[in-house]
Amino acid sequence: MSQRVKQNVARLESPGRIPGIDLARGLAILGMYVAHLTVVTSLEWSRPQTWLGVVEGRSAILFATLAGVSLGLMGSRMRAQAGEHDAARAQRKPIMIRAVLIWTLGLLLLSLDIPVFVVLPAYGLLLMIGAFLVTWSGRALAITAALTAAVAPFVVALIDSGGQPERGSAAELVSDVLGWNYPFVVWLAFVAAGIIAGRVIRRGIGPTVLLLVSGVALSVLGYAVLGPVGNQVIARYGADLPAGSTFWALSVFRDDPHSNGVGEAFGSGGFALAVLAVSVLAATTSLRWLLWPVRVIGSMPLTAYTAHLLVWGIWIMVTPGVGSDIHRLHGFLALDPFWPITLGVTAGCIAWTLIWGKGPMEQLVHVVSTGAGEPSGLVDGSSPAPGKERGL
Repeated sequence: MSQRVKQNVARLESPGRIPGIDLARGLAILGMYVAHLTVVTSLEWSRPQTWLGVVEGRSAILFATLAGVSLGLMGSRMRAQAGEHDAARAQRKPIMIRAVLIWTLGLLLLSLDIPVFVVLPAYGLLLMIGAFLVTWSGRALAITAALTAAVAPFVVALIDSGGQPERGSAAELVSDVLGWNYPFVVWLAFVAAGIIAGRVIRRGIGPTVLLLVSGVALSVLGYAVLGPVGNQVIARYGADLPAGSTFWALSVFRDDPHSNGVGEAFGSGGFALAVLAVSVLAATTSLRWLLWPVRVIGSMPLTAYTAHLLVWGIWIMVTPGVGSDIHRLHGFLALDPFWPITLGVTAGCIAWTLIWGKGPMEQLVHVVSTGAGEPSGLVDGSSPAPGKERGL
């Protein structure tokens, strides 16, 4: 094994890196692969054969939560410099540049006309907002996360009550620019909770166990208490209820994937925190080596996420007669693309890691945003080295 390969392998085991974060991010990417590249049955907790449906919606929420986690890991220096306007602004600038680059990449992927919800435009906006939240106290972040999860779903439901925007309309353009399939007014809760989680994880195993317990409790609250209220109203009266009516308000408590309901915000947000905690705890054991390929994917999430959409986009461009969303979706899924793409991207990520180290998209974003200065984890999932804060 060459010295360069040894160095690149050691990069994922460096003292300044928390392997569980790479693992959690890898699981989020693979979850989105399953959601996008297979036909997933709707999840019913009482039916184990449907449990693969857990990836729907929750994978993207985990991905967004991890953006907050990485910000939380690098936030102590920014908090210390919050009173120093110039210093704090200098720390925030690279994050903002990364956010714009990721947002732009998301819009480019949307232009491929792939029939999936592309998360990157929303992710970019959430990074921009998170760059300002990262200096807040834990109490302020907790209040923000709770209030946002409880109130913002009603705002989104009211905005969406007019129906989906027409294709090619100005409203659709605004929706794409704002990443409205993942509305930032609700998803801000996940970033705020992730920042708290990042600070908790740094404190060790005990606090991480408490994070796991908190995540499970929030999941029970969302899925077993709040969600059933909205689900029953939807089942009885349908989704087209008059905005502002009593039953409409109750329907907003729903918890189904991509509903942006109160139940989903608490339930899936808690689920993301629980998965994160389990990943961090698992990666302190020998499982970290068994799951090394997943960690590799998690070390270059932007590259891995972009790759599977590019493959789909190329298929659309080279396949004659691909017209409606239905044809673009079912025609591609009929090829059974999950395993070829997943194994191919995994092999590519491993090879790239061994030969070159940091993922190509991550390296590009890093160079553009920092001028190849101080290393940063803002897109590769690394945690800050002791004494050297690094981002997402």
